[in-house]
Amino acid sequence: MLSTRLTALLGIRHPIVQGGMSWASSNAELALAVSRAGGLGVIAAGPMYPDDLRAAIAKVQAGTDAPFAVNVPLYNKRSAEFLDIVLEARVPVIIASQGGPKAHIGRFKEAGVTWIQVTANPLHARKAEDAGVDAVIAVGGEAGGHPGPDEVSTLVLVRATVQAVSVPVIGAGGIADGAGIAAMLALGASGAQLGTRFLLTPESGLHEHYKNLVLQADIGDTAVIGRGRSPIRMVKNDFAAEYEAAARAGASDSELDALFGRSSLRQAAKDGDVAQGKVEAGQSAGLIDALVPAGELVERLVQETETALRGAASLLR
Repeated sequence: MLSTRLTALLGIRHPIVQGGMSWASSNAELALAVSRAGGLGVIAAGPMYPDDLRAAIAKVQAGTDAPFAVNVPLYNKRSAEFLDIVLEARVPVIIASQGGPKAHIGRFKEAGVTWIQVTANPLHARKAEDAGVDAVIAVGGEAGGHPGPDEVSTLVLVRATVQAVSVPVIGAGGIADGAGIAAMLALGASGAQLGTRFLLTPESGLHEHYKNLVLQADIGDTAVIGRGRSPIRMVKNDFAAEYEAAARAGASDSELDALFGRSSLRQAAKDGDVAQGKVEAGQSAGLIDALVPAGELVERLVQETETALRGAASLLR
């Protein structure tokens, strides 16, 4: 068993957090499987309707007594309702992203909810700590979805964040196996968040075409699209090639905005259009070669982490 400040804080068996990924974990199945296995399963509220979120929370609560979380993107137009649902349903952990915690955190602390904040640089992590969060997730540039604008690597960002704050830090971005988790622990983090690795499980709610494209991707087959706007890391496809060609050709901001807005994550995730949709995934896709059931994956990750840590310890004389 790997005991860290994070496992003590959350009451979980393993310092493994399943990333909150729109559509992929906007259901009960993935979070339930991860939490049952001893990690922290996360429901991604972002694209969900309120009643669907309530139903997913209820299903997880009916299936396990283990802790789980709901990820709420604070910029979302339904974020206020999502926050109310988290409190009403007595969800034990909230993971907030894409917005500051200061305006909301007071009532969650009063209710005994653990607040984890997603951050992209040490300054934001310090501000989150000052606002009273219980832990931060430091997401490096290798991650899928929305990387920090500076695209600092996980190796550097996690170490800088550990040095900047006193609350537990969860490292994220580019982690696909136990060696990656061990690396986060060696940097001083208290745990690791894995997104793309859990995206490639039977329980994730993505179209089969989406999973197949990510599974085929190598470590160099993703790109950051939309720099200077709302950039995303995604698997290269026809849309990404068209956007990059337009940017190189000097397209105007309005033309790039129109092109960027023509494609969506939902288009790929739900409809299976992986040529023109946004297939969000991290560079760690190139480290993954099979779909593995989420519960089995957690067990495998723990074993790999222990093996990696023992191997590192054996080098000491």
